[in-house]
Amino acid sequence: MWNKIFPKRFELLKVYILIFISLAFILRFCLTFWYFPQIDASVLVLIKTFIIGFCFDVGTVSFFALPYAIYLLIIPKKLYGSIFDRVITYIAYSIGVLIFLFSFFAEITFWEEFERRFNFVAVDYLIYTYEVVKNINESYPIPLLLGSILIVLLIVLFTTKKASVFKKTFNNDTVFKEKIIPSSLIIAIAAIFAFFIKNEDAEQFKNRYNNELAKTGIYSFFAAFRSNELSYTEFYNTIEEDKAFANVKQKLTASNSQFLQPTKKQIYRSITHADSLNPAKRPNVIFICIESLSASYLNSFGSDLNITPTLDSLSNKSLFFTNLYATGTRTVRGMEAITLSIPPTPGRSIVKRDKNQGLFTIGEVFNQQGYERNFFYGGDGYFDNMNTYFGGNGFNIIDRGRGFLLDSDIKTKRTNIDDDEVTFENAWGVCDEDIYNKVLKEADAAHLTETPFFNFVMTTSNHRPFTYPEGKIDIPSGTSREGAIKYTDYAIGNFLKTAKTKPWYNNTVFVIMADHCASSAGRWNLNIDKYRIPAMIFNLENVAPQKIQKLSSQIDMFPTLFGLLNWDYTSNLFGLDILKMKKEDERAFIGNYRNLGLLKDQQLMVLSDQHIVNYYEWETDNDDLIHKDVDPKLLEETISFYQVADYLYHNNGLKLKNSQ
Repeated sequence: MWNKIFPKRFELLKVYILIFISLAFILRFCLTFWYFPQIDASVLVLIKTFIIGFCFDVGTVSFFALPYAIYLLIIPKKLYGSIFDRVITYIAYSIGVLIFLFSFFAEITFWEEFERRFNFVAVDYLIYTYEVVKNINESYPIPLLLGSILIVLLIVLFTTKKASVFKKTFNNDTVFKEKIIPSSLIIAIAAIFAFFIKNEDAEQFKNRYNNELAKTGIYSFFAAFRSNELSYTEFYNTIEEDKAFANVKQKLTASNSQFLQPTKKQIYRSITHADSLNPAKRPNVIFICIESLSASYLNSFGSDLNITPTLDSLSNKSLFFTNLYATGTRTVRGMEAITLSIPPTPGRSIVKRDKNQGLFTIGEVFNQQGYERNFFYGGDGYFDNMNTYFGGNGFNIIDRGRGFLLDSDIKTKRTNIDDDEVTFENAWGVCDEDIYNKVLKEADAAHLTETPFFNFVMTTSNHRPFTYPEGKIDIPSGTSREGAIKYTDYAIGNFLKTAKTKPWYNNTVFVIMADHCASSAGRWNLNIDKYRIPAMIFNLENVAPQKIQKLSSQIDMFPTLFGLLNWDYTSNLFGLDILKMKKEDERAFIGNYRNLGLLKDQQLMVLSDQHIVNYYEWETDNDDLIHKDVDPKLLEETISFYQVADYLYHNNGLKLKNSQ
């Protein structure tokens, strides 16, 4: 039977398919063993996980087998074993096996970082090969690993030849009729998976790890490539648009705000704070956006690691927000939330999308108050489209560019971090001390002009490979995330110590907040505690230190600051002033590229693609989510926010020109 399906002419293709399925099984088994405490390990669930995984493995390998199967079908018998046939076969087989070996190695490293199969992050990383390749080279022994892959490839080729597989493929009498069955089978399987099977069909379990294990990495990669952006209206629950806008406007209504065009599908409004007793303040503002800093690493949040002495000390001298959550799991999602003050929309961040320039950002509010706006990044801001986004929204760029210019229609200036300003650099850019020294230098220059400045500073040191200058802290460089966090904290302390010697210090407010947590992985599609981040406002005149325990979102930080500064301004921001929040206003938006959540009163409503809705009660003691019957009122509120955010983006409702 097996020989009828795969006659001798298809012997090599059969072996090729078996190699992939075997490697996929080994990888799935290893990941299962590695994360056994986190998965649902009941026997029936494990069996189902591996059966679904096997089906996706077969579907995946069918795409790779398809070109050679067609080749085998159409090549005439007289060319079997010819030089042409041998060259094509040896090259195709070698490249195919090499792709499999490399992809499985890449999956292990990707899983180690993100605890999931390939997704849109892996797709994005293909674009930024310089940073990614350099990061991998600094994080892993690349020569050893590549050498190992090549050795395994040679062993596979030798074993294949020793088993006479090539000989059987080239020396046989297989006729066209015999080749129809295997070719048709492979074509049929590839067609079924291409047109009828989605990557999400592997997600048959409540436990996220089982869902990821049931997938195949390469298939997940190409699925992410096809769906880097998701249509909200097509894949998610919606309500009538006017109702959605009415709900959102009701939540954004405040005694000191007035919608500019209340009958239109917009949220532009004027906000007033200043009066004779509370005049507007215009201090300099330096915002430090810390890479990948989970709240759980700070002693202020209960950690006993003792690696953040500076931030822990500042938490007692600041407005310290103890119950604030990031909207997403990547830097660009954090940047989107902070600058646009908007709930996350499905797919990739707006920072990386089209129509991402000329938007109403917090930078425009600073512009209304006469501020110069600057974006500092220790690497090349070409990465993740940051320069185009910030430059296209009125920020000057200060980065470690390697020659890429801003788009010609971007009118802001770009300043390079020069070689003589760099003491340490890795794949992601200069160390935090170097970027802070550049901030100090630019602040000194801005102070001479007497123009207030808003500096958005994006750090990089707390990122794999976790390398930093030696001798600064007591944890060796490149050994752990804890070391990178301690160095990040050390650099902030040094920066503030130097800033205090500057003439502009007393008139400068420091806002410190993480872009996202170190990891979002867990049993659930949205693990609430993996979104909790530290946030604080420091050195604001006449504002006493205070711990703010209100449930709030990353999008609320700058509306809160604007309220503290008593600014009157035009707003297109979804964020609220945390200090003025009533209990019923407290909420947090959390999401990833497919799941959109609203957290409120220990209840989490999650909208997923395919019009799936899940409602949970969050048990904070063990960070568990308990399924509940859907609350219609909270569901409508959740849909309203995400539907309006998506509508505004796609209908130019985020554009700056529409507010003028």
